[in-house]
Amino acid sequence: MVGDETSTADEASASRRRPNVFARFQRWVLVDGNRLFIAACISVGTFVFFLGLDWLGVISFANANSITRLASGMVAGTFSLVTLVVSINQLILSQEFTSAGAAKDRLEGVESFRSEVAETIGDPVAPASPARILEELFVSIHEGATTLEDEADTLEGDARGDVRRYVRTVESRTDRAQTILSESSTETFDAVSVAVKYDVSRHLYTAKRLGQYHEGALSRPAREALDRIVADLELFTVAREHIKTTYLQRELTRFSQLTILTGVPAITSALLIGFLYAGRTGAVIALPALPWVVSALLAVVFVPLALLTAYILRTATITRRTVSIGPLVLESESGSMSDRRASDPDSR
Repeated sequence: MVGDETSTADEASASRRRPNVFARFQRWVLVDGNRLFIAACISVGTFVFFLGLDWLGVISFANANSITRLASGMVAGTFSLVTLVVSINQLILSQEFTSAGAAKDRLEGVESFRSEVAETIGDPVAPASPARILEELFVSIHEGATTLEDEADTLEGDARGDVRRYVRTVESRTDRAQTILSESSTETFDAVSVAVKYDVSRHLYTAKRLGQYHEGALSRPAREALDRIVADLELFTVAREHIKTTYLQRELTRFSQLTILTGVPAITSALLIGFLYAGRTGAVIALPALPWVVSALLAVVFVPLALLTAYILRTATITRRTVSIGPLVLESESGSMSDRRASDPDSR
């Protein structure tokens, strides 16, 4: 039967999507991990890397000419990196310079969005916390799915099976998201992290396809429940984009501040590497201590680059995973062919 085959495919694809150790580690590095801790790990790794290469005899810190040339290049490179970060900061600030009319339009847009959220969740005022806003929207989506599940018993044929499978998927994903948000703090990143995990584009696309594919088989209450889910998912998409934009602006501003603050110590460390070899007879400190001192200074020089790596990894990942708006499922993000068959009734 078509329903049994689709259920089997859905279970198989769900099994493949269960995160293994490497996938969890990759997600932690790209999104969930503390950016300062990851930058610190990169800097410490740089120290251990160069010290290890010296211990293995692959590199040497005895040649003054090569080290001073390297120090000169690091000074120039750090200056260029700091200049690039200042340019990024100016680009962010340019978005904040606005006239009174434009500021009023932005405020009215935010207030209109919050009014829609309040109306959807049945509360006079929408929550102030981004995490709580998404949590309430997940509750509304789950309630719509429950209503649709109750109406599925009145349907016949493929419509009943397709609706039940869709409801199971929506309830499972929203339950998981609600659990994460209820146990998290009210920070904006918690909301962004959950929004990245939730495949709203696929759920929205599937809901619209169900409504079209089984247009004649759906009862009026089932149609209304499906329309409610679609409306809630569309509002969730708007909420995700609003929260994501606010978070990325704040994150990039923080990255700019940290890079400028660490840029001075990085340039100073690069200069010190050159000064260490400025003696008349070579290095001014004992040769056995050179690998430790130079490696430590190199680790400090790498701090701005480590910050750039840590922050850009997160911002680029969040942007890539939330690039689609509405029922647009990009092929690279849409999973396997069995995933598509399980979620799209027309593909069967």
